[in-house]
Amino acid sequence: MTIPAAVFDSLIATLEAESPIAFDGLRIDCDGETYRLETPERERTGLDEDDLEAALESVVDYVTNWHYWQEAVGGTGTARRAFLRWCERAPRAAEMDTDETSATSDDPLEVPARYDALREGVDREWGQLCLTTRLVDDTDAADSAGERVYDLWHVDDADTDLADLEVYDDPRDARELSTNDDDGRYRPLKTAPTLVSGWAFTGLSGSELVETIGFFYPATIANWHRELQGTLDVDHWLETAERQTGIYDVIDELPREAVEWLTEACCVDSQCLRRREWQYEDGDEIAVDGGDGQFPCREPCSLVVAAARKWTVLESEDERTYELELTPSELHQLEELIDAVADGRTDEIREADVYDGANRYRARYLRAKRFDDDGTLEARERHDD
Repeated sequence: MTIPAAVFDSLIATLEAESPIAFDGLRIDCDGETYRLETPERERTGLDEDDLEAALESVVDYVTNWHYWQEAVGGTGTARRAFLRWCERAPRAAEMDTDETSATSDDPLEVPARYDALREGVDREWGQLCLTTRLVDDTDAADSAGERVYDLWHVDDADTDLADLEVYDDPRDARELSTNDDDGRYRPLKTAPTLVSGWAFTGLSGSELVETIGFFYPATIANWHRELQGTLDVDHWLETAERQTGIYDVIDELPREAVEWLTEACCVDSQCLRRREWQYEDGDEIAVDGGDGQFPCREPCSLVVAAARKWTVLESEDERTYELELTPSELHQLEELIDAVADGRTDEIREADVYDGANRYRARYLRAKRFDDDGTLEARERHDD
């Protein structure tokens, strides 16, 4: 396959300005008017410019790969570039003597295998997003040599025909798609696992892909990249709580054990797709697992802070002992009700499934039997003399 003239001219200009070229297994050295070409599969030396151009035709994938990343993407060392390389499983250390060595990819693919995969499409997951990187297979055109395009949709729609989805190409549309859940309720936490499905973005450029993901999951790419570089700044619970003012000034009074309960309630995979990296304070780890999310959580979010204010007030109350009459089955039913509400399963329990303690009719029966007319549970406070 012929190297497009624009690609070859760019390569020569780069060699004249900053020999050698060393990128993703391709190395070209210039010594005066002779060149040396090396890839993992072959090596040629003593080439003049015409010989070099002819020799490059046998390593087109390496050359167009270099051209795409250097000319189309650019931004060496940036989060955007590192993320796009992760999308196509590009290996670590893409370039010599650059800070991009911190960008990593699991199961990396070298250029020949990666180009084979890109022609079919390389799939990755980012939270509830499925990303596909595709190669534009038209290396005869100078403006599309090695070019990638990106598709994006909900993981639940991975096997859905594109004709059955709403198709978008403007990154700003992601802002509206991520506003409400399937029931039309506002989503205060963008990284909650409640993203609506039924849509797709197709044919995005790399910059458009990163912008779109930024609307779905703000700051996740930047924080992911900082973590890879070892520069993620983490604000732990106590320092976050102590800097609050106004109505949230009280949350630093939340007991240490209550912070454990808080993270179990809010900061687990079923509630948030971020992986919690903050602890109670530096050197004092929270026992609750931080989750398996792709991108890190560097500090307690505003939703957690708001909830903590209510819990701080509740935890300030003194405990009392109450007596109430329940059958063993009714006690078990209360446990099932709390579990169903906490896990968000109430909508899944069918009306006819009266064997489930959280069944609506079972709950109404218990209320009719054990609650007063004003909705108060019949219980007596016990005073031990």
